[in-house]
Amino acid sequence: MIVVKVGGAEGINIQNVIQDLAGYDQFVLVHGCSSLVNKMSQEAGHPPRMVTSVSGYTSRFTDKRTMDIFEKANVKINADIVSSFRELGIDAVGLAGVDGGVLRARRKDAIKIIEDGKKKVLRGDYTGKIESVNVEVLRTLLDAGQLPVVAPIAVSHENEAVNVDGDRAAAAIAGALGAETLIFLSNVPGLMDLENDRPIDRITVDDSMNYAKGRMRKKMLGAKEALESGIRRVILSDANTEMPVTDAMNGAGTVIE
Repeated sequence: MIVVKVGGAEGINIQNVIQDLAGYDQFVLVHGCSSLVNKMSQEAGHPPRMVTSVSGYTSRFTDKRTMDIFEKANVKINADIVSSFRELGIDAVGLAGVDGGVLRARRKDAIKIIEDGKKKVLRGDYTGKIESVNVEVLRTLLDAGQLPVVAPIAVSHENEAVNVDGDRAAAAIAGALGAETLIFLSNVPGLMDLENDRPIDRITVDDSMNYAKGRMRKKMLGAKEALESGIRRVILSDANTEMPVTDAMNGAGTVIE
């Protein structure tokens, strides 16, 4: 059993990921949609706003209007992925974490950020921290030979849809299922050693924070949570090779320990 998270940044070839995964017996795929959210936000006259928390993590500020856009973008991406799997004869099932309470999260109505060197509090945020996974829903699908494709939208205690980090959602799902391997596929070939311009082969999750910058720090947080839940290995690898999942399983990218 593997869990794969593929990012939603511009330029990622999701079709290669789908074609490769079609050769695996059991998997859960978690997807992002950042590029489409950015595009739809711009078109709606509500440009995306990226913020940095006081602890140094970069994320999207998700007010109510952005949350509406985020949901619409995820529906499209999810449906496109499921359709592609079905064209290959794979019985994929699309769902958001809100469906069946697969992902439950505590909504963070207010977040503390650093902006222009000053601490600020932003209110009206619709992001959440995952607290539980309804693993029975996923197991029921997998036992029936159906392969879940999950959008990172969770349900809050107030029964609201909230934006949750896709990497951490994948980590939570992998831990709940007892997956052997968690793979993060993105538009970089691994955690980069910038001095030598090459991906690091193996690294501990604590040491990884010395190399991780910006959005990559959130991936390393997801890796840490996955390892603490009992996952044997977390791999960060390139989504844009011909066989990205197989390449990662065979040693491409960075193994986080």
